[in-house]
Amino acid sequence: MEVVKRVTRRDFALRAPGAGAGLVLPGALLAWSSAEKKEKEEEKISPAEDLMREHGVLNRILLIYEEHLRRLDARQDFDPGILASSAGIVRYFVEEYHEKLEEDFLFPRFRKADKLVDLVATLLAQHQAGRRLTAQIEQLAHAGNLKDEDKRHELSGNLRVFVHMYRPHESREDTVLFPAFRSIVSKHEYDSLGDDFEKKEDQLFGEEGFLKVVDQVAELEKKLGIYDLGQFTPK
Repeated sequence: MEVVKRVTRRDFALRAPGAGAGLVLPGALLAWSSAEKKEKEEEKISPAEDLMREHGVLNRILLIYEEHLRRLDARQDFDPGILASSAGIVRYFVEEYHEKLEEDFLFPRFRKADKLVDLVATLLAQHQAGRRLTAQIEQLAHAGNLKDEDKRHELSGNLRVFVHMYRPHESREDTVLFPAFRSIVSKHEYDSLGDDFEKKEDQLFGEEGFLKVVDQVAELEKKLGIYDLGQFTPK
C-alpha cells in the first residue's frame, strides 16, 4: 500500500505535480525563492517608518494630555493614575527608546554629513526639555497634588508646554528630518538600521513590543473615555 506523504508549499515548488521521484523544477524553485524574498522585504519596516509610527503613539498620548488639560481647566475630577501611566509611557517608550534611537543613530550622521545641523540641535534641546517636563508631570500626577490649587496650576502648565512643543517637534521630524535621512546613508546602511531598530525594540519590550505599547495606550484612552474615534467627528 502506498503511503501518501504530506508536502509543504516548498516541497511542491521543488517537485513536479504527481511525480514521486522528486524531480526538481529550476524555474519553479527560482520563482518561489524570488516570491519568498520579496515577501520578507515587504515585511521589513524602514527606519523612517518605524520612527513615524512611534510618533503615532506620542500623538495619542498628547490627546490624553489634552483631555486632562480640558478637565483641569473645567475643574473636573479625574483619575491621576491614568495621567501618571501616560507620562510613564512617554518616559520609557518615547524618551528612553524612541528619542535615544534618534540621538544615537540619526543625529550623529546628520552632523557628520553637515546637513540640517541647526535643526538637529533644536530637536536635541527639545528632547532634553521634554524629559524635564515628563519628570515634573509624573511627580505632580498624584491625588494629593490635585487638591492643591498651585500644584494643579503647575501640572496644567507643564502639560500645556509639553503638547505645545511636541506637536511641531514631531511634525518637523516627519516632514524634514526623516525624509532627508535616506539621502545621507547608503541603502545597505539604511536597511541595516531598520533591523537594528527592530532588534532593540524586541530587546526592550519583547516580541511585538510596539503593538503592546499601542494596546497600553488604547486601554488608557478607554478609561478616559476618548477611545472611540467617532466622537471626534464634527456633528
